[in-house]
Amino acid sequence: MSNPPNSIYDSTILIVDDNQTNLKMLSNAIAESGWEILVATDGESAIEQAEYAKPDLILLDVMMPGIDGFKTCQLLKKNHLTQDIPVIFLTALSDKFDKVQGLLIGGVDYITKPFQIEEVLARIQVHLKIRFLTKKLAEQNQQLEQRVGERTQELSQALEDLKQSQLQLVQQEKLSTLGQLVAGVAHEINNPLGFITGNVDFINNYTQSLITHLRLYQEIYPQADEKIIKNAKLIELEQILQDIPKAIASVNLGLERITEISESLRIFARTDTTHKMSFDIHDGIDSTLLILKHRLKSNKQRPEIVIIKNYGELPFVDCYPGQINQVFMNLIANAIEAFDEEPNSPTNNRNMIPEIRITTIFQPESNLIKITVKDNGNGISPENSQQIFQQYFTTKPVGKGTGLGLSISKQIIEDKHQGKIYFNSALGQGTEFIIELPVT
Repeated sequence: MSNPPNSIYDSTILIVDDNQTNLKMLSNAIAESGWEILVATDGESAIEQAEYAKPDLILLDVMMPGIDGFKTCQLLKKNHLTQDIPVIFLTALSDKFDKVQGLLIGGVDYITKPFQIEEVLARIQVHLKIRFLTKKLAEQNQQLEQRVGERTQELSQALEDLKQSQLQLVQQEKLSTLGQLVAGVAHEINNPLGFITGNVDFINNYTQSLITHLRLYQEIYPQADEKIIKNAKLIELEQILQDIPKAIASVNLGLERITEISESLRIFARTDTTHKMSFDIHDGIDSTLLILKHRLKSNKQRPEIVIIKNYGELPFVDCYPGQINQVFMNLIANAIEAFDEEPNSPTNNRNMIPEIRITTIFQPESNLIKITVKDNGNGISPENSQQIFQQYFTTKPVGKGTGLGLSISKQIIEDKHQGKIYFNSALGQGTEFIIELPVT
């Protein structure tokens, strides 16, 4: 049976890898699925082929001769002919931080080596679906613009359904990719963490026993041999006996900190797409803040951002925790980016300390939990306020924002949880986002 025209099965995929074995394996697997294949062995030829053939998807190896995969991706995203082509990185299993960098510079996903062909084909299919839906949405928009006088309620509803389907697919894929990445990092931390924590406890007990035993020697034999006295002075024995417990206490403090971070990653990365779960909203906010902690530090544009938490007593909420955490991530990260992108804002001109104030309150009369995220940044202009929740609308520079964060947040809160999300803002007075969630 032939595939329908303009479907994902008519797609062209560009494979970029300098390893002939990888090229052959991927080409054979992809060819069996019916997709057209292009190949390149370096970044320069990949860019040329992408400009000429305009493939629907690029599988891009990170480590290559000449310009590497990251630089190649950056050049593709700067070129108006190729900037919309989704890029999936091919990278080694052990290098997690490079994967994160790839996602930040414009990659939509990553596949680890050695390949599992089933995973490769599944990820290709997901991103081709997203690509196909995006193209279809653009075509629908163009048709609607050409037929302004002929628009009907049925066509508008069909377009809205298509938008929601695409947005849901993007949201689920982003949450799945981020959740897998974060959960993997947390798992990798937990294994050595348990081993180190257990051994530090043993070392602490053994050390205390040795110190007690040594003190007993000093008490019973106060007149030690001259060699022992000289050696004790040489190694500063008394200082060692004082410092060892302090050093072990410091190690324990560091381990507690790592445990706290790992727990926050676990909470943030919860996967819950099938059913709602009872969840502590404060746990979700705190885990998000811990993950974003490094971005709060001072930089060349601004001083350190102060987080002020005004937490009320909240009941647990039946929700999808991973999706709610994604909303917190979007709102808090947007506030941080607003400070970073506004070096000449009124806040900085007045030498005010940048603040993000997070408030939670339970309203028993309406059975609602109210969460506010408020910053004292430059605020949102009236013209932008009208579009803030629209899909693909962004005020960030090209390559730094997808325009999906707030539209996805609105869908999660209002469609998935029957709540509300809205905001108050004025230029020079900051921005406040308000979330209302029903307690069921």
